Amino acid sequence: MTTVKHLVVGAGFAGLGMAIKLQESGEVDFLVIEKGSDVGGTWRANDYPGAACDVPSQLYSYSFAPNPDWSMSFSPQPEIQAYIRRVAHEAGVLDRFRFEVALETATWDDEARAWQVTLSDGSGVSATNLISGAGGLSEPKLPDIDGIEGFQGEVFHSARWNHDVDLTGKRVAVIGTGASAIQIVPELQKVVGHLDVYQRTAPYVLPRNDRRYTGVEKLAFRHLPLVQRAYRTAIYWGRELYVPGFTLEPKLAWPAKKLALGNIAKGINDPELRATVTPDYEIGCKRILISNTYYPALASGNVEVVTDGIAKITGDAVVTSDGVERPVDVLVVATGFFTTEQPIAAAITGRTGATLAETWRETGMVAYKGTTVHGFPNLFQIVGPNTGLGHSSMVFIIESQIAYILDAIRTMEREGYSSVEPHLDVQNRWNDDLQRRMQRTVWNSGGCASWYLDEEGRNTTLWPRTTFTFRRLLAQFDVASYAVTGPAPSPTPAPTNEKVSA
Repeated sequence: MTTVKHLVVGAGFAGLGMAIKLQESGEVDFLVIEKGSDVGGTWRANDYPGAACDVPSQLYSYSFAPNPDWSMSFSPQPEIQAYIRRVAHEAGVLDRFRFEVALETATWDDEARAWQVTLSDGSGVSATNLISGAGGLSEPKLPDIDGIEGFQGEVFHSARWNHDVDLTGKRVAVIGTGASAIQIVPELQKVVGHLDVYQRTAPYVLPRNDRRYTGVEKLAFRHLPLVQRAYRTAIYWGRELYVPGFTLEPKLAWPAKKLALGNIAKGINDPELRATVTPDYEIGCKRILISNTYYPALASGNVEVVTDGIAKITGDAVVTSDGVERPVDVLVVATGFFTTEQPIAAAITGRTGATLAETWRETGMVAYKGTTVHGFPNLFQIVGPNTGLGHSSMVFIIESQIAYILDAIRTMEREGYSSVEPHLDVQNRWNDDLQRRMQRTVWNSGGCASWYLDEEGRNTTLWPRTTFTFRRLLAQFDVASYAVTGPAPSPTPAPTNEKVSA
């Protein structure tokens, strides 16, 4: 049994950032476990053709580790993965990372005031604090389609891309038209014989205003850090201007809607196909996407957009509800992730003996400040409930939560607390305020069904305010909002038979 003060789950932006900041603050007794073979998280797993970020590079990076070498204003996946890997090596924290091992169970031990954790390799860890950076885009969600298990060709999720499969000249079907699909489709269209794109709901796709950085800009980024900081700051505040259109009045987003409709007109000449890919809900209700190549790919002669629902999949074809059977060699599933029901929640058992998944069954995902949960002492989540964004960089949110968790750890050590747990009424007030604000957002009222909402229609994924408000609210650990306990009891000495002499 390994004993550490801090056990961090996940080695993406969240887990790596947490490890680096723990070390910088003098908290060196930590272990990071990662089910994959390397750091990177989402950016390690999602290496499909065309994978790239839809948040500008300067903002989608750690504030404490600027990168002067971005090639593009929007980074491609290999560059993001290389950046994360470089930051990890330069920080000198990888000696406390264990790869290809997953958390199996984590149970709070109230007597020991510690988390007792079992890992997939059969080993165990006892940790004072359990910090989950498992992420909301970590577990692929496969569609429940009749017959898919009997498909005789190759089938894989966009986040589990099989690079050994040669798609040249093949008949390929892509199920889904979300953020991954609109990057995959243009790349596949170039090489496949025929491509069927199965669209349930048309997305809004804005032009991708991407460009290569010049040599002069790169030199400035490297030798004049203030220049790069100015780029980052300008991008940040530009993105914050989107917030009112999401959270207050959807009509404020009409310029973006006009751009999206213009993108359709520019990329597609056929009026019928234009109508097929034109959304029928308010822009922003679903995630807004960016691409210059998606619509031209759909308009190509070897691509068909299919809007009829999939009835079943046979050994070599997809059959839609209208009875049409379309032969296919390779099936690419781009149907997203488990975002409203974190898979790790079923493995974490709290103070009362209930798992996090069971606790959330009636309420949906709920956490105080997206970070801590009543009934689960010393459990800290990064990118927890209602911390997602529809407009800006999740790295900003991640760094805000890391700072909050570090202040919680400092407070515990300074005051001698062995556990902290948010009061239920505090957590409820936080969530009630979130959900009240959520009702007027375009995500809840825009007329669409999206992965932002759980099965009960609750938006448990997104943050309905500005990101600077989030950072302000998490600037300091508010210990008064927590039930705290003093030092953990010392182990009772084992009895001995020795006589004590006078």
